[in-house]
Amino acid sequence: MSSFRVKGGLKLKGEIIPQGAKNEALQILCAVLLTSEKVTIHKIPNIRDVNKLIELLSDMGVKVLKLGPESFEFQADNVDLKYLETEDFLKKASSLRGSVMILGPLLTRFGHGRLSKPGGDKIGRRRMDTHFYGFQKLGAQFNYDSKKEIYHIDGKNLKGAYMLLDEASVTGTANIVMAAVMAEGKTTIYNAACEPYLQQLCDMLNRMGAKITGIGSNLLQIEGVKKLKGTEHTMLPDMIEIGSFIGMAAMTQSEITIKDAKIPRLGIIPDTFKRMGIKMEFKGDDIFIPSQKHYEIESFIDGSILTVADAIWPGFTPDLLSIVLVTATQAKGTVLVHQKMFESRLFFVDKLIDMGAQIILCDPHRATVIGLDRKYPLKGIRMTSPDIRAGVSLLIAAMSAEGTSIIDNIEQIDRGYQYIDQRLNALGADIVRIN
Repeated sequence: MSSFRVKGGLKLKGEIIPQGAKNEALQILCAVLLTSEKVTIHKIPNIRDVNKLIELLSDMGVKVLKLGPESFEFQADNVDLKYLETEDFLKKASSLRGSVMILGPLLTRFGHGRLSKPGGDKIGRRRMDTHFYGFQKLGAQFNYDSKKEIYHIDGKNLKGAYMLLDEASVTGTANIVMAAVMAEGKTTIYNAACEPYLQQLCDMLNRMGAKITGIGSNLLQIEGVKKLKGTEHTMLPDMIEIGSFIGMAAMTQSEITIKDAKIPRLGIIPDTFKRMGIKMEFKGDDIFIPSQKHYEIESFIDGSILTVADAIWPGFTPDLLSIVLVTATQAKGTVLVHQKMFESRLFFVDKLIDMGAQIILCDPHRATVIGLDRKYPLKGIRMTSPDIRAGVSLLIAAMSAEGTSIIDNIEQIDRGYQYIDQRLNALGADIVRIN
């Protein structure tokens, strides 16, 4: 197990380029299974979850050719379906939540799929019902072995159908879309997720020959086709990393430029951080954050405490609530952070309280943060990263704190952020990776 030793109190300065989007990568990589032709993908982040998925695809028989640091070519013209029956497949798939999205492509192209219960962050219940509801509406037969926690799905004769999703699940929508693109007839998906990453997936599938309309809305319509072809695709920059850098700049009083941020695709993320009092300037497609000694949280018009809550797109993404929370600890003012989707995602606040933050954990979903306005700086401690987003939030806290902090279990951070220590050290941070 590795750890970060972080020297706090240093101001950073310079330019940083966000990595390719992790959540988009997991969808796009699974989509290569939909065709026997070559698919070239650019801006693939070198992070643990993505690398494990590429390894899983390779083990399934997909030809993988690395073209450059962030570019790969894939060809799924000889998929080994017998590998799905092996314990090695089940073990590797269960360690990666994104592996569930191979089911849609497998069902629509090969007629069946098998998967053990996927892993991922321990942030609360993350049920799979939406995925399987969609598959069943398309005509797939579903069986779950509760003792072995293995899903078996037969999808030999998928047919288009109307469905109203019980939740606007991003991975669920992606999985159903990939299953529907080669199902016979027309599929209508209401209450579909519409995140930019899902829009990217749909645009890629259309270039491959799919017929998807309604992209960017919560109503998708898909006319099934018999075959898809290869394509070339470039992923968006990771909006979660961009938001993390905005919060980090404010907490550490740093002057940072985030390059090529694809600002129009960030939704309300910049505006939400502006409501936290963080100044920023848009220079073309770059975001410039000046050094700020103080930043003040807005209140609502009637003077009541600002609430920042997650919501389905185009609302505020739940993956950035941890960043908002830690950023608020040194702001002037008070904010209520409401994490609606996952009941265990706020439990990392005990580490921030140990560092000196004033936070009231109201219940598993809500925390009130009373900003210290830098009058009482956080102090360095030893702590453990519980998940990807909380891990980076703790890293930001440690960078702003007085003294030295140790963050254990940084494998969680590595799952979502590539070379994070090297990239931040290039801006003036002092982060040392230790065993």
